[in-house]
Amino acid sequence: MVSVVTADGRIIVGTLKGFDQTINLVLDESHERVYSAGQGVEQVILGLYIIRGDNIAVIGELDDDTDHGLDFQNIKADPLNAVVH
Repeated sequence: MVSVVTADGRIIVGTLKGFDQTINLVLDESHERVYSAGQGVEQVILGLYIIRGDNIAVIGELDDDTDHGLDFQNIKADPLNAVVH
């Protein structure tokens, strides 16, 4: 499972199914985590999802056990800002 931070500040988590030389990604069973300072983390189901390589800021591997143990209702954070070039 991987976590992808996009250039516009979105955080998308899913199973990496494929990629190419321009870092276009194919994620399966993916969802977007929407952070809020006032509420818990909302998880929007996306399913099979393609992310263009030029929109990717960071890719990281997630530990499944640690990720499933998190209480997203009690995690509060401001959303990320978009990358400014």
